[in-house]
Amino acid sequence: MPEPSDPQAAEERAAVARYLARWLDDWLRIPGTNFKIGLDPLLALFPGLGSALASGGGLLILAEAVRCGVGLPVLLRMGGNLLINALLDFLPAGGPVLSAFFKSNRRNLHLLQAWQAGRREEVRRGTRLRFLVLALVFAALIALLLGLWLASAWLMSRLFQAWTA
Repeated sequence: MPEPSDPQAAEERAAVARYLARWLDDWLRIPGTNFKIGLDPLLALFPGLGSALASGGGLLILAEAVRCGVGLPVLLRMGGNLLINALLDFLPAGGPVLSAFFKSNRRNLHLLQAWQAGRREEVRRGTRLRFLVLALVFAALIALLLGLWLASAWLMSRLFQAWTA
């Protein structure tokens, strides 16, 4: 096994990450457009197995980020990109289309390359901002669900009172 500091081995692993991101997200150009799709949304058309194969390729990019010593918040962001992509793949019909636009593997490759290029603070700042936005969205979603639950409980109690009267 090559040493982790071996530049040739690091370049080979980086090439594998670039190769996977290209094949999974940008493999085929749609004729008449500049838009490219990869194997990821095509594999998602086969529920379960196809998504598992595509996610496995994305995990290899994440593994390379771990080898490079990428910080935990950025790894969580990369994992979140993979999770969003996997969830999109499971949506009937429109999920693979959304996955073709989301391009989680390319996003993760850009994060890894920015980290490797020494723009670590820029990647960290962007990650903190995304976590803040995600926390706010999550809090709003919880508030909305709680409000809907309270409204339905109130409505059910009113209906029950009207029915028993």
